[in-house]
Amino acid sequence: MHLRPARAQDEDGLVAFFDRLSEDSPRSRTFPLPASSQPEVSRLVRANGVDDFVLIGELGGRPCAVASYSRDPHDPARAEVAFAIADRFQGRGIGTRLLEALAETGREHGLQHFHADVLGANDRMMRVFCDSGFEIENRVDSGVCHVVLSLARTARTDVKAAERSETAATASMRHFFHPRSVVVIGANRDRGKIGSEVLHNIIAGGFTGTVAAVHPSASTIDGVPAYPTVRDVPVDIDLAVICVPADRVLAVVDDCVGKGVGALVVISAGFGESGAEGRAREAALLARIRDAGIRLVGPNCMGLINTAPDVRLNATFAPVAPLSGRVAMSTQSGALGLAILDYARQLNIGLSTFVSVGNKTDVSSNDLLQYWANDPQTDVIVLYLESFGNPRKFSQIARRVARHKPIVAVKSGRSAAGARAASSHTGALASRDVIVDALFRQAGVIRTGTLEELFDVATLLAHQPIPRGRRVAIVTNAGGPGILAADACEAQGLQLPALSAASVAELKSFLPPAAAVGNPVDMMASATAEHYERTIATVLRDDGVDSVLVIFIPPLVTKSEDVAEAVRRAANGHQDKTIAAIFMSASGAPSLLAPIPCFRFPEAAAASLARTAERGEWLRVPEGRVPEFRDLDRPAARSVVDGVLARGGGWLTPAESTALLSAVRVPVAVSDVAETEAAAVALATRIGFPLVIKVTGPDILHKSDVGGVVVGVKDVEAVRDTWRDLAARLGDRMTGVMVQELVTGGVEMLVGATDEATFGLVLACAMGGTLAEVLADSQFRLHPLTERDAASMIDQLRSVRLLRGYRGAPVADESALRDVLLRVSALIDICPEIRELDINPLRVMPQGARALDVRVRVERPAPPPVTRGVS
Repeated sequence: MHLRPARAQDEDGLVAFFDRLSEDSPRSRTFPLPASSQPEVSRLVRANGVDDFVLIGELGGRPCAVASYSRDPHDPARAEVAFAIADRFQGRGIGTRLLEALAETGREHGLQHFHADVLGANDRMMRVFCDSGFEIENRVDSGVCHVVLSLARTARTDVKAAERSETAATASMRHFFHPRSVVVIGANRDRGKIGSEVLHNIIAGGFTGTVAAVHPSASTIDGVPAYPTVRDVPVDIDLAVICVPADRVLAVVDDCVGKGVGALVVISAGFGESGAEGRAREAALLARIRDAGIRLVGPNCMGLINTAPDVRLNATFAPVAPLSGRVAMSTQSGALGLAILDYARQLNIGLSTFVSVGNKTDVSSNDLLQYWANDPQTDVIVLYLESFGNPRKFSQIARRVARHKPIVAVKSGRSAAGARAASSHTGALASRDVIVDALFRQAGVIRTGTLEELFDVATLLAHQPIPRGRRVAIVTNAGGPGILAADACEAQGLQLPALSAASVAELKSFLPPAAAVGNPVDMMASATAEHYERTIATVLRDDGVDSVLVIFIPPLVTKSEDVAEAVRRAANGHQDKTIAAIFMSASGAPSLLAPIPCFRFPEAAAASLARTAERGEWLRVPEGRVPEFRDLDRPAARSVVDGVLARGGGWLTPAESTALLSAVRVPVAVSDVAETEAAAVALATRIGFPLVIKVTGPDILHKSDVGGVVVGVKDVEAVRDTWRDLAARLGDRMTGVMVQELVTGGVEMLVGATDEATFGLVLACAMGGTLAEVLADSQFRLHPLTERDAASMIDQLRSVRLLRGYRGAPVADESALRDVLLRVSALIDICPEIRELDINPLRVMPQGARALDVRVRVERPAPPPVTRGVS
């Protein structure tokens, strides 16, 4: 089902929808949606905005569900909500999904509560409210239940929403991965063409279901029956693979919709990637599949694969079939997908499923992650990404899935990101690639820099346990590679601990006297396969070792095959620890080594081991929670922002910024604004000396850039001199000054937020002061922040040592800095209209923190996006 905001042109369709409702429909919905009066429906669809919002559930181009809210004129944080669902669609989870989408929009528009009136006998509607996960209050009066829902996101609402989303995504993917019948449209008798190769791969792969082809004249192709159109195929079709020229795709899709095909894979290129005409064609394609309520992979893709024994579907044109295994993979690039499948086979990596998503017109990585979360055939998820469809949704899904299955991703487009022009320090620091790093780190996704590293890490995850820590032992038969491995490990943040006395004694008992039994353990070139087996087993038994890297350079006296068998035997006896091999030979590792991961060089092995160790650390830290602050003054914060929005939005005045932070209990240095010299003198006398004077003016964004900050003003005469100097230099640009108490000591930090076009609101913690952008020591996380997010942002700053008493300086109050980060995140929940926020500097002292300079910009939210909902 397609969910979208109502439009004026929906009026006739909504009238017809209400007219189709049965006489009993009022018993199955809330009030006060219209019974069908044309003027009321007209008012409903024309009111869409911040205070009144209407959402339509559409299937086959017709409304079949409607939900709305209307803000209470006496309480702007509260709105009345109403639902109506076509009789035949009731009881399918649609109402709950509508409520979830309405709540998301309502929160963005500053709402905190929904209320509704439900007939006391309407169990179905009450179940919608209860299943949503929102906190509910209700009372019954004269047979009507008055329900109030809190829109605050809680752990329970997140869990419920995730369960619904995963259930829906899994169901909607079944036609792709478990079809009973497949038709290829665009195949012919000439091999070498894309449609013919897709059909051949389906047949050659041993697909367990029914296969058919569509061709205007052929009766059979490659041994399977062919029909003039898909409508002529005599069986129901679960999956259609379309390989016709782009200008014929829409007509073919219409045939598939008429046939009732369950899902589509459009291999054809010539859509959004090819210019304006292609984009229009792609938009028309999306409209058709949404109207029909079916799912689409592509267009401009290479297809999909499921190696499960009960399916065995290879619906791609790849010349190489993958091995069956436990790794699921998605790629945006079709051409790269061909190389990926070939490379995976060379590395002996088995795939459970493979999807080339192409233009991601419908099915995206978010859908696939949710499917793979529940796929019993998949242990590791691998993604090649060029772009994100909905980054915030990706983060939420990935964070949940990564708790159970590792996700490894390579994201292209690093160099094209660049720092964007911005009017705040936070915005200037927030390059696209920095935010991608933050998103992955926050969600527990392992990011790799190259495709080679992607497969290296995936291989290690697929065949080895997660390291219990960063302590690595190196076993080698050559000193030089052992030193290289040690250097590579330390460069990746891994540790090489000394082996225990017991381990050293045991090694000395059987290794030659010239062998080095520290760490690395250098067994010498004469080491036999038996030496390898006994040494690895000894090191794995050491409680101070989490992982072992085994290096082998083939000498004349020892066979690679014998060593490979010895490594595998030793590893089998210690399956709770991580082991990887490095066979530095032109022929690579013998097959006898499998399933022990093997690398050609130490650097790759160390990098992969470090990435998997990071995953172990991420898993060991408990999931964070978004704190609930009970001392926030929500009405005061809303009053400030609503006042600024009423005058058209933009930058808040210093007084407004101070009031906004004070409403969420972020400590701000005592200050006020003076518009005349006499007022500045009076303020300074009241605040007390010494103090700071800062210029104010609508076009002065960074005061230091114009010499507009004077620190240590000691007396009244200095106030007058400062005013006159600023006025002489800045003229009409200066509208006044801020007079502020002087706060000394501590460490200058930056806390900020910025609305990034692709990712939404992101929060920053950085080294502050005038050099914030020069130092560029910053950490970003997507809103909302959990307690864990706030702590990790601080931990991962290079400058964190300054907070922790560098060279005898007083230790700063990190808990106060964390509190400010979390309160700024809470402020954005209350006021989602915030587009930029800078606290710079935030002075973090031995006790507490104080905001010394604050800038905030707000704008009305953009119209809600079109969404897709699946029930």
